[in-house]
Amino acid sequence: MPSKVRIALDAMGGDVGPAVVIPGAAISLGRHRDSEFLLVGDRAKIEPELEKHPALKAASKIIHTDVAVSGSDKPSQALRRGRKASSMWLAIDAVKKGEADVAISAGNTGALMAMARFHLRTLPGIDRPAISAIWPTRRGESVVLDLGATLGGDAHHLVSMAVMGAAKASVLFNKTRPTVGLLNIGAEEIKGHEEIREASEILRARNLPELDYIGFVEGDGIGKGLADVIVTEGFSGNIALKAAEGTARQMAELLRNEMQRSWLSKLGYLFARSAFQALRDKMDPNKSNGGVLLGLNGVVVKSHGGTNAEGFAYAIDVGYEMAHYDLLNKINQMLNREGGALSSVQAAQEAVS
Repeated sequence: MPSKVRIALDAMGGDVGPAVVIPGAAISLGRHRDSEFLLVGDRAKIEPELEKHPALKAASKIIHTDVAVSGSDKPSQALRRGRKASSMWLAIDAVKKGEADVAISAGNTGALMAMARFHLRTLPGIDRPAISAIWPTRRGESVVLDLGATLGGDAHHLVSMAVMGAAKASVLFNKTRPTVGLLNIGAEEIKGHEEIREASEILRARNLPELDYIGFVEGDGIGKGLADVIVTEGFSGNIALKAAEGTARQMAELLRNEMQRSWLSKLGYLFARSAFQALRDKMDPNKSNGGVLLGLNGVVVKSHGGTNAEGFAYAIDVGYEMAHYDLLNKINQMLNREGGALSSVQAAQEAVS
């Protein structure tokens, strides 16, 4: 464990920029006093916010740039215009140079993925990175990936994500062999696209020591917590994520409206206030903020662009834990244990095909 966790923040990323990033960093620093921050962005916009938080100011260094990646920039545009100059690139560059242990941005997801992949490169055996996040369930929490890093993917990509997700879950949940399921339109083996069925065949055939494959999981199985790790390609994963977040907000609004309909409902709310507070906390999307870009030679975390300061603090917390507990090294060890899980998977895919 490093004595200090050095965190590079893209201060210009997200819908608001420093007005959320800086107070979010101050909240996270209050929970993790051994953090140090590199605040990358426009000094004239960062300093007024930083003055409100003396403790954070003492633990921070500003790297100035007035170039920021726009939310409307395509990944190729962001690479051309923001390479070596934007706040997003410089935050990733700090990880590349060893000046930071983790980079965190609430900026353009496509641009962040493109820059991180281009600059940090991927781990051996990994074709494409994936966004992984912690998903609250009825049984506790699950790791879900990919949540929108890339669209589509062949069987090898799905199996690679299964191994990486299991590696993350084994450390975070302290399980030697986490259960893994593939998200599909049905639990029957004959359902789903060819690449999903092929990935399932490989996982069953190899019986990898890194994970316990349980088969296909339908959409409602995510919330039920049927597996420690749920694997899907980015298109379906992002839709599932946004649908769950929207449902959580809808339920919270419906409950709030119902509690205000009559004096009896208001009285009932007073008696059940603690239960409603616990439910609200459990359903708060901000508390599940922070998607780790697995598969890179470095730790990068993606925050929701529209989150508030508390939500951004949770994304920083995720990055802190990844660096503090050296999860990248532990994931590498699991990927390469016993000759390399992914090498055996590639051989199995060739045999299946």
